[in-house]
Amino acid sequence: MHWLIIVSFLSLSFAPCAKPSRCRCLPKGIQSTDVVNYRGAKPFLQKGKAITVEDTLAKLNAHCEKGRLVDGSGKQIYFFHLKGCWGNPPNDYQEILEQQNKELIKLKKRYTVIEMTCNPSGEPIS
Repeated sequence: MHWLIIVSFLSLSFAPCAKPSRCRCLPKGIQSTDVVNYRGAKPFLQKGKAITVEDTLAKLNAHCEKGRLVDGSGKQIYFFHLKGCWGNPPNDYQEILEQQNKELIKLKKRYTVIEMTCNPSGEPIS
């Protein structure tokens, strides 16, 4: 009986998401601890404070609704992994970024889009 209480306590104390109800609806490949962006970072000088998926979902008042992750107003949330973290950009980088922007504009008409950094380490790209 004691081991059951200890195991239950340990699983609660290391829960990756402060609001487990919204974590149930995270899409495959997205974890609450994934980095969305960095706040306060000076480009190429230092690493800022990581803003995680959990931080962003809390700010959006996200919750699960009929198996979908939605923001506080009921709009479905979509995670988009940004491109463009190249040390040496490919020859067609402008086209890649232009296509990305077109896709983002289209997605934002239907979803609340969380733009995931292409550099989750926060380290300067050289």
